[in-house]
Amino acid sequence: MERIVSADPLTIERAARWIREGRLVAFPTETVYGLGANALDADAVARIFTAKGRPATNPLIVHIADIDALDRIAQPTEDARRLAHAFWPGPLTLVLPKMPGVPDIVTAGGETVAVRIPSHPIALALLRAANVPIAAPSANRSESISPTCAEHVARSLGPELKMILDGGPCDVGLESTVLDLTCDPPAILRPGMVSAEEIAAVLGKRVATGRHDGDGVAKSPGQMLRHYAPNSPLRLSENVWCEIPETGQISILAYTLPPDSIRPDTHIHFLPELPNPYAANLYSALHALDADRPDLILVQQVPDTEEWTAVRDRLRRASAS
Repeated sequence: MERIVSADPLTIERAARWIREGRLVAFPTETVYGLGANALDADAVARIFTAKGRPATNPLIVHIADIDALDRIAQPTEDARRLAHAFWPGPLTLVLPKMPGVPDIVTAGGETVAVRIPSHPIALALLRAANVPIAAPSANRSESISPTCAEHVARSLGPELKMILDGGPCDVGLESTVLDLTCDPPAILRPGMVSAEEIAAVLGKRVATGRHDGDGVAKSPGQMLRHYAPNSPLRLSENVWCEIPETGQISILAYTLPPDSIRPDTHIHFLPELPNPYAANLYSALHALDADRPDLILVQQVPDTEEWTAVRDRLRRASAS
């Protein structure tokens, strides 16, 4: 059976049946491709951790089909409902006190749960057909580059994963913003393409940024120092065209044109100097550069401004050793 399958109605029904039976299905969202299992089935969720090589201390995001399903998973506040109506379906995840029916394996043993409604039509169709919440981290090996197309999933997870719903390239291309609503002020645990300013405008209050879970139980994925990383070493550079090593196979990811005097054998991949299209194409570019197995991937650092926060976060974690 072909693992990468077109997501027609009959295939989605089959995938939904697999989810209900406790099996794994990879599917597209607007952010990245997810590796999904029935969020209320602890044994099924455990298969996600095994397939990814994911540490049990790293919680999962639960995906739901509509706002009415939120009360089954979490204990929403008024702020949560306001944000849900403003940003869902979309790339915002809310951290809330969990309901007793959510297995501990989903939340890394914590008392909170991360939840969102994806906007990709295939993800929504799968959620509706399955009629259960779906726990889904990115569909790749732990710590490696997130997948933004079906082929990335197949290369990362191998033949053990039997069904990958093909929805083409992801539109957003970076994981969702994660907002902790169990603290005051609310805190962004993982930046994404929904900004702190946009959230604050809806809530009418300040939103904290740059905060993490410290030494306690993690409330959100995306907190590991090294994450979203290629196999090849990756280094960030403010002056990328002046820091190309004289030896070795070098690949460069940049958004400005090089001078005429760089090494002719340097592999260069350009991305737009705009945050949204850069984000949408970042992981695809890193997959392509890493496939050449260079000695070093040199990445031009992006601007240190609010609209680039999520991209800077991913690049920082990808370059961590």
